[in-house]
Amino acid sequence: MINFERYLGIIRHMNWVITIAIGLLMMMGVFFIYSACYSSEELFVRSLYMKQITWIWVGFACYIFFAIYDYRKIGRLSWWVYAGVLFLLVFVLIAGTKVYGARRWLDFFGIRFQPSELAKIVTLIVLARIMSRPDVRLWEFRTIAFILVVVGVPFLLVLAEPDLGTAMIFVPVTFLMMFVAGVPMRFLMSFVGMGTAAVVFIIAAMFLPAILGMSEATQEKVMRYSGLRAHQRDRIMTFFQPDKDPLGAGWNKTQSEIAVGSGGMWGKGFKQGTQNILGFLPKSVAHTDFIYSVIAEEKGFFGSFSILLLFGTIIAAGMQTAIMARDRMGRLLVVAMISMIFCHVFINIAMTVGLMPITGVPLPLLSYGGTFMVVTMSALGIVQSVYVRCRPL
Repeated sequence: MINFERYLGIIRHMNWVITIAIGLLMMMGVFFIYSACYSSEELFVRSLYMKQITWIWVGFACYIFFAIYDYRKIGRLSWWVYAGVLFLLVFVLIAGTKVYGARRWLDFFGIRFQPSELAKIVTLIVLARIMSRPDVRLWEFRTIAFILVVVGVPFLLVLAEPDLGTAMIFVPVTFLMMFVAGVPMRFLMSFVGMGTAAVVFIIAAMFLPAILGMSEATQEKVMRYSGLRAHQRDRIMTFFQPDKDPLGAGWNKTQSEIAVGSGGMWGKGFKQGTQNILGFLPKSVAHTDFIYSVIAEEKGFFGSFSILLLFGTIIAAGMQTAIMARDRMGRLLVVAMISMIFCHVFINIAMTVGLMPITGVPLPLLSYGGTFMVVTMSALGIVQSVYVRCRPL
């Protein structure tokens, strides 16, 4: 029999600061998705804000479900769900819907979703389960190797779509989880060294041949060793050389910076952002990856700072929950979910203001996207599940 009284008690004990911050961000997201799309000539684009409202309700249902569900039971089925997600990641490479040259989406009965988004949260739950086991030996190489395999398989499959932005999220979140779990510093520093070496190698492969005066054919041959696709290399080169291709690969970066800078202190006003209305911010990405640019142009520094304040509130409350957690599983789950959200916020805003290369990383709770909204709200629901069980109900 369903114990509604107990469920209501759990909801009452939730961290309502987090819930209010989430609600405000989602409300802002709907308004600015509408602002980013209302002037489009395509009817389905103009109605995206209505679809976002639907996804918000679905996400909110997941948020409540995971808040009520005991996080200590989540790990029991995690390996089966992990296997299912890996199947979907392979399947999307074979039969996924191809959009803008990438196979990232699956269509089921008219509903499109991204398995890579599911892969993030499921992989993090599995990692939390592994590293929270009482018999785990985190100082042994074979344990660390096993952890790297668990996260490496979905990482490579997502990278093959290609979706470099989503794949990037796995790296810092896994590192932070390992740090909190107590993995010895010799392993962590080795990972930092290997990551630094990989970045230096990629940059050297892209720029050193030109500096040495090699032919264009040789430069292209060397660039292939970086492992990056042509459009990814273009984005990185544009980041370091903004004036190289201002009307091509550098267009989005330049127009985003103009939109953010032109907002001033108070912005140009709701639905008054000229970069958006005149199409300088492409309609295909203004409501997704560049929603922050739309907000910054229309609401200026005040609106931008308000967003950062709300995200800061969620992240700070999440870190407090991790400290309060009664067991390692709860602590690692909260660290995983909050650091995932932090990485999305940091990367998205950094790329829109020109501090990082352009990557397809959406802004949580604000950017348009059904799968991403549901996954984000489920992650925050898990944080609430840990919070309400920090003390006896």
